[in-house]
Amino acid sequence: MSEVRVRQRESTWLLGMLREPYVQLLASQVLTGVVALAANVLMVRSLTPTHRGEVALMLQVVYLATQVLLLGTERSFVAAYHNVAAGPAVRAYARLFAVPAALFLGAAVIYALVAPHRLSPGPLIIGMLAWYALIEAAGLATRSIAIAAGRVRDFLLCRVIEALLLLTGLIGLYTAGAGHPETWFIAYLVAGAAPTLVYVVIWLRLPVDETAAPISPEQNRLVRREGLALFPAALSNMAMLRVDRLVIPALASTAALGLYASVATMTELLAWPLRAYADSRLGRWRAAYREGTLRAKPIVLAAAAYVLVVVPLVAGGLYLLIEPVFGHHYAPAKQIVLPLVVAAGLYGVSRVSLGLLISKGYGGLVSTAEIAGFAVSFAAYVLLIPKIGILGAAYGSLLGYGACLIFSLAATVVVKR
Repeated sequence: MSEVRVRQRESTWLLGMLREPYVQLLASQVLTGVVALAANVLMVRSLTPTHRGEVALMLQVVYLATQVLLLGTERSFVAAYHNVAAGPAVRAYARLFAVPAALFLGAAVIYALVAPHRLSPGPLIIGMLAWYALIEAAGLATRSIAIAAGRVRDFLLCRVIEALLLLTGLIGLYTAGAGHPETWFIAYLVAGAAPTLVYVVIWLRLPVDETAAPISPEQNRLVRREGLALFPAALSNMAMLRVDRLVIPALASTAALGLYASVATMTELLAWPLRAYADSRLGRWRAAYREGTLRAKPIVLAAAAYVLVVVPLVAGGLYLLIEPVFGHHYAPAKQIVLPLVVAAGLYGVSRVSLGLLISKGYGGLVSTAEIAGFAVSFAAYVLLIPKIGILGAAYGSLLGYGACLIFSLAATVVVKR
């Protein structure tokens, strides 16, 4: 009987863990990472390094554009709203999103019409980039809504559907021998749009729970105000993460970007568990901070311990797998494995320390930390990439993420209340 009770307790504990929002967020990120890895393998097996670099470049443009569309509200929404109903949360975020989206589409149309030919990829590509940026921004918004409304399981299912659609599309392209970068990009656009729209409609049709917290116009103004304070952080963070993919083609080549992206796409996965944990805890940390019970040091130390354990394993495994998985053409990418893995570890710890600052209401310090990291990384890219190629980009990421972490840790220590 005792063994039965022990197994029941273990089963209950496991089920409880699986219901935790941060575990479900992590699961969605791991799923995204697995799909990104599979997509990476399929593309490098189907495309030349130059064409692989073109796909990576288009994706990076989209990821940067999403931050402009969200204006920093992705995390401020989670911090400001707690236990709200899904439908009102969707409407609240729609009001935040409407004006930036309209301005963005208008700017895309104007650029397609008046941009010089040498600076424009063409109306079709611009249209694809613009619509995918809107879809990606909406996807990030649904993540925040899901956390605030306690519907993270829905968000996870949405990402599962997206992953299945994307994998199906990419496998079809691989089987058909598709060699045009635009064709592969369309697969991302379709896979992201369908499930996001479906779940937005579902959430809007859900009945409002009487126990849900009400939403007032003042809260949306608070979200916008805190979001604008965090917007430089969001933009700098995305630039710090993605500008290397934009600088490499300019200072080296798209072939070099193809080599770099094949490794960077996988090393980024290392930081995702820490980011998922920090994002899911923003509301709780803010409540604990207001009560005077938030303890930042143990949280940061636990994140650092995770990185110290995982970094050597990821670095060694990735170094050994590059040639067998990607082929001998990608052998030069082995030299950037170690600096990129260490950089990802530093970035992960910085997500936790910056999350603590957000919970304390210090969005300005968060933005300063992200800007400092971006400035250091960009300067390093410009100085090092022309001299040592993709290794310079890897060291630039390492220096930038390290600078961001140092600043955020110092701010976390100084801001005790």
